[in-house]
Amino acid sequence: MRDPEPLPRLYLITDRHATPGARLVEAVERALEGGVRLVQLREKDLAVGELRALASRLRDATRAHDARLLLNAGDDPRRIEVAAAVGADGIHLTSTGGLSVADVRASLRATALVGVSTHSLGEVERAARAGASFVTFGPVYETPSKRDMGEPTGVAQLADAAALAAPMPVYGLGGIGLEAIDAVRASGAHGVGLIRAVLAAADPTEASRAIFTRLGASR
Repeated sequence: MRDPEPLPRLYLITDRHATPGARLVEAVERALEGGVRLVQLREKDLAVGELRALASRLRDATRAHDARLLLNAGDDPRRIEVAAAVGADGIHLTSTGGLSVADVRASLRATALVGVSTHSLGEVERAARAGASFVTFGPVYETPSKRDMGEPTGVAQLADAAALAAPMPVYGLGGIGLEAIDAVRASGAHGVGLIRAVLAAADPTEASRAIFTRLGASR
C-alpha cells in the first residue's frame, strides 16, 4: 500500500554530526523553512530514550510545517515503538535487517510511509515486492556516510533502479551536491536524499531553496 500523497522531491536525512555547532533541531527547522517536507531521523547511535526526546522535538517542528517525519529503525523494533509514541508518519528500514514493511504497518498503521535503503537492483526489486512506499538507492557518488556500502553505483545504475522500481519512487542518495542534481533527475529518479548538502550548509533555508530550484519543484 502506498501513501496517497505525492512524495516530495527532497528527502532530508539527519546527521547531528554534520551540523555546524551540532544544532540539529535548529538546522532542520531552517531547512523546513526552505521548503523541506520529508525528514528522516537517522541517528543510529542514539539510545532509545535519547532518540525519543529528539524525535519528539522534530515531530513538533515538522508538524508546524505540515511535513512528514520518518524514523530510521535499523534492526531495532523499539524504534518503531518510538515512532508510534511521537506520532511519526513512518519508518525507514535497511534492506538486510530483520524488520519488514509488514512489521511496520502492523505496528503503526496500514498507510504508514515505509522507506527502504537499497544498494543493488535486487534489493530494489525486493522492496517493491514488499510494498515499500519508496526506496533510497546508492551511494550514487563517494560519500563518508556510505563508505561501508562499497563502490559508488553511479548514475547509470540509478537509472536502472528507477526503471525497475516504477512507479515506486526512487531517491538517489550519497554524495549528491547541487551540481549533481541535474544528472540524478535525468536518470529518472524521483528525487534526492541529502544530508550534508542541507545540514552542513551555512544557511539550510537557502540551501534547501536552491536545491528545490535545481530540482524544478516547489517541494
